[in-house]
Amino acid sequence: MARQLGRTNDQLARSSSEWEMCRRIAREHGKSFYAASYCLPAERRRAILAVYAFCRIADDLVDRAIDVDTALLAIEAWEGEIDHPASPVAIAFARARRRFGVSEQAARGLLAGVRMDLLPCRYESWAALHHYCYAVAGTVGLMVAPLLGCQDERALPYAVDLGVAMQLTNILRDIDEDARQGRLYLPVDELLSFGIDPESVLAGNPNGAFRDFMAFQIARARGLYASAAMGLPALDRSGRLTTLAAMRFYSAILKEIEKLDYDVFGVRAHLTTGQKLLALPSVLVGFAQLPRVSA
Repeated sequence: MARQLGRTNDQLARSSSEWEMCRRIAREHGKSFYAASYCLPAERRRAILAVYAFCRIADDLVDRAIDVDTALLAIEAWEGEIDHPASPVAIAFARARRRFGVSEQAARGLLAGVRMDLLPCRYESWAALHHYCYAVAGTVGLMVAPLLGCQDERALPYAVDLGVAMQLTNILRDIDEDARQGRLYLPVDELLSFGIDPESVLAGNPNGAFRDFMAFQIARARGLYASAAMGLPALDRSGRLTTLAAMRFYSAILKEIEKLDYDVFGVRAHLTTGQKLLALPSVLVGFAQLPRVSA
């Protein structure tokens, strides 16, 4: 009996350690995501942070690899952890999948998207860039949907729209950082239509009507957020509040870019903790105005 109790305590300790590692990763790298997660009950909050940590590690495999072959091997090994979890984050992610029905197919789709970052980052059109955004972020929307209380498959396209909106927001915020790494996550045909030479963006000194181009992309992102909001009725109350908070936090980055007069090559647009706290009343007001759900 004592040995059995000891094994139970060890299992609880390991489980706590696994969730804690996911929490630390999310807190350090996904501050807006982490803040929004507080709206969820404890068990689902742990699960959504496990999803974030799994995705973050996958993303870092590309950014930290010394060459393409090394990155491919690392991604393959990380995908293997879906079937045979051994690392703390993979174990926590496996528990989240089993407990809440998180899509394994979407997780593998995410890794396929991560592999796309190993190719030359040029997207000739919005359709091509949207395909990339779906792979690396729309899949995340599909993974977190059940954690937010979504039980209606017809609402999943809205979860994809939210993921794509957030990814486009990140792209617009990080144009300078990506350019310094030789990456251009912008539709080339649209750059040219605004008289912008893609090479000038990579050089950090865009020509043409760059401000108008950025305003156009921000309007597109806001349209995606508006579409995603149509999926809120499919979520339970805590999922609605979490999603609404995430939408407000992320979309506020677009306002910060506008405040910088679209100069994404100067200061990186972001929200401080204080700004997130100031945004909470509007989140609660928006939540109160949503139709009630029975969950």
